[in-house]
Amino acid sequence: MPELLPRVGARVRQLRESRELTQAELARRSGVSLRFLADVEGGTGNASLLRLAELALVLGVSLAELVVDAGPVVDDLTRFGRLAPAERRLRLGGTRVAIGLVGLRGAGKSSAGAGLAARLGVPFVEVDAAIEARAGMPLAELFTDHGVARYRELEREVLDATLATGRPVVFAAGGSLVTDTAAWADVRRRARTTWLRARPETHLRRVESQGDHRPMRGRRDALSELRGLLSAREPLYALADLTLDTDRLDLLETIWALEAWANEPA
Repeated sequence: MPELLPRVGARVRQLRESRELTQAELARRSGVSLRFLADVEGGTGNASLLRLAELALVLGVSLAELVVDAGPVVDDLTRFGRLAPAERRLRLGGTRVAIGLVGLRGAGKSSAGAGLAARLGVPFVEVDAAIEARAGMPLAELFTDHGVARYRELEREVLDATLATGRPVVFAAGGSLVTDTAAWADVRRRARTTWLRARPETHLRRVESQGDHRPMRGRRDALSELRGLLSAREPLYALADLTLDTDRLDLLETIWALEAWANEPA
């Protein structure tokens, strides 16, 4: 089966590019080496099931999605994999509304949101990234130079642009959205919302595992501060239509739960 490895490699590359990840980013998040990932995408790397599972987890798909149409027989899964995205959405049910994910940084909003959007065949918007694009600067610089008020102004602009079309979309909001009472109420009115909940220890560990040590920088007890922040915001996050405990669910389970909920009647 000389075409097996190139087909799997092409599928990994296609999924990576659709999520706007570089090879370096996918390698870092999945724990594989950049050289190994390059070999896989080039059709020469013979990945084990465990390595494929690590890649699938970050890409937000099942193992089957990586090897669909790469086997020696044509079965139902292969036929499904050959469907165009629009045809897949018809089979899956899709969603007719906007889906918004909220929670503190490290909740998994970006990964789960991108994975859900891919499975539903709709766009994914990371609100903070869109704010940075509008501002033309990183968030840290935006806060330093222009303050919270300018951030809130841009946040409302991005959210309005995301929701104004009325088309299905998945978006991940910034962690502090819920503290803007008017904006949070508007989002809940125009979209179905989900709070991705986790313990403070989990939030901190996830952020640091991504190489972001800002939560600890200059703070003697960042964990206590995070506990206080989460405690203050919990009643606001709890106003979301759905709550998922990501301490109990891994990434794929979270995506599956979101997909099942998105396909339910609003």
